[in-house]
Amino acid sequence: MKRFKFNTMKNEGIESIASEERRKFMKFGLAITGVFVGGSILSLTSADKVQGALINEPVQPAKYPYSPHYTMVIRQNFCIDCERCLDACRTTNSVPIYGYRTLILERRIPHAQGQPAHAFMPVLCNQCNEPHCVRVCPTGATYKDGQNGIVLMNQDKCIGCKTCMAACPYNARYFKEEDRAIDKCNFCFDTKLKESGGKTTACCAACPAGVRIFGDLTDPATPAYKLIHTSGNEFWVLRPEAGTMPNVFYMNATEADT
Repeated sequence: MKRFKFNTMKNEGIESIASEERRKFMKFGLAITGVFVGGSILSLTSADKVQGALINEPVQPAKYPYSPHYTMVIRQNFCIDCERCLDACRTTNSVPIYGYRTLILERRIPHAQGQPAHAFMPVLCNQCNEPHCVRVCPTGATYKDGQNGIVLMNQDKCIGCKTCMAACPYNARYFKEEDRAIDKCNFCFDTKLKESGGKTTACCAACPAGVRIFGDLTDPATPAYKLIHTSGNEFWVLRPEAGTMPNVFYMNATEADT
């Protein structure tokens, strides 16, 4: 079985990216290096590792609005679709069988020799810096934690209008019948993250292939920070056209990154 590789996709160039969007990423020490799939995927790298000709603007020191500023790096090509992350999430966060806080998407790509290639992509709430769900919620039930920026749900305030579900560009929310309220990933804020002292989430701890790497963008000692700021590493975000500035990043890793 062959797996789909991000680096085989056609780079459509960065000329169409507005300078405002570039500046937003540069505030976090990131620079845009490519556009793929009609602008629905941006590839990024640490800004201090990129030639000035690519950026066309001075590099500013990374500034993060939260401390800790939690992030997750997903080494997409390592995923084997074992679904242990899904099971751990359900058990840890009492997710019903019909619900989800994280999913694994599968893409089958036809191959010339008849054997299809497969790409497995874990997806979850992107814990956006500029979340649409928070903006549209009429009761303030969904909000960003003032210290760490995790997008949380106050289910006592939720009226089940599902406006946030419609606004989320990542399809990361579902209606939990038992609570009559919306549920979503919160980086295990009140469960595994709390138990581990802010070190990891249930899905990251359960993954046998090291696909999901959790960390703090303000702490150079965390694995996620090291991956994002390693020279030569290229990663990408989903649905950049939504303008949400996600905190979940994807990359194709090598054995050297383990």
